Amino acid sequence: MLARFHRKVLFILVVTILSIAPGAAYAGLPRVTADAAVLIDVETGQIYFAKNHTVRREPASLTKIMTAVIALENGDLNDVVTVGGKAAAVSEGSTIELNKGEKITLGELLKAALVCSANDSTVAIAEHVGGSHDRFIALMNKKAGALGLLGTRFANTNGYHDPNHYTTAYDLAVLTRYALGIPKFNELVQTRETTVRWTEPADRGEKIGNTNRLLTSGYEGVDGVKTGTTSMAGNCLIASSTRDGRRLIAVALHSDDRYQDCARMFDYGFNVIRPLSIITSGQAVANPVVEGGVSPAVEAVAEKELQVRMDPEEIPKLEKRLHINEPLAAPIKKGQKLGEVVYTYKNQELGRVNLLAGADVLRKGWHRQIWDKLRYGI
Repeated sequence: MLARFHRKVLFILVVTILSIAPGAAYAGLPRVTADAAVLIDVETGQIYFAKNHTVRREPASLTKIMTAVIALENGDLNDVVTVGGKAAAVSEGSTIELNKGEKITLGELLKAALVCSANDSTVAIAEHVGGSHDRFIALMNKKAGALGLLGTRFANTNGYHDPNHYTTAYDLAVLTRYALGIPKFNELVQTRETTVRWTEPADRGEKIGNTNRLLTSGYEGVDGVKTGTTSMAGNCLIASSTRDGRRLIAVALHSDDRYQDCARMFDYGFNVIRPLSIITSGQAVANPVVEGGVSPAVEAVAEKELQVRMDPEEIPKLEKRLHINEPLAAPIKKGQKLGEVVYTYKNQELGRVNLLAGADVLRKGWHRQIWDKLRYGI
């Protein structure tokens, strides 16, 4: 007996797709030494590979990506910065040996921070742009919240160890994806060699080289981004690579071989991940019930083809969810929207397609409705 409802009920069906099998054998997931890693697509944000990607880790100098974002969005690169005592006192790790009272533009400080990972430059940036180091940190954390970086908190501008300074591989990938949309950031993180020049003393200049050896190694398509190293964080790397119009971001945290880890992820992303058609236009997906119609159900068909990018070996793990407003009531016209089908992989939505009625379903005549009620109780 068909139940009678006077409200729309959302019908969700989760089905593991087993009908699409890979046509050939492909390499397995990349093996990485990093304690946490992730590979994402810059255009879509889709995750292609993940390992402990939401576990909190120390970011070391990868912190400077957020430092750069705040500087670029809140400062003027042509501003002349007078170096304060706090910046001049920084001596740990990579520096450009800033001296108190020297003058240097914000653009030159940013260059030093992103190309050679100068720790003193980030403090000078923070004091100039934020008015104080602490106010700049507040801007960094506010931006992290705005970007949805729920596993991230900053306590400094350069990545020195602090119990309240942490992030995740996934948050760093999201941040980097955002930062690469800023032209100046994109330019600097793929600069292999340059010179930092001071305003005062006017004759001072320092030649610097990029710390990202994957960028300088000639590995195909690499165009960024940043290294990070401390005893607590270990060897870390965020790298980007572009091939055939596709750009990917790889993150490796606390790695035994950060360059090889990112290279393996890129090889997987470019050579294994491929576009796959998972549903075709007009393909029948479901047969939802129709109340009051001459037919008890109607075929729900896909409005269009849907292609997704993924590893063909992972297709059996793809799921589809049907969202149909039931019960449907006659009359129904062919092509009428009935709902949609949503495809997900490891809780990540890959795409959705509208479901349309594949045929007309006429309403029963009054005499037929009375007869059915008497005979079947419906």
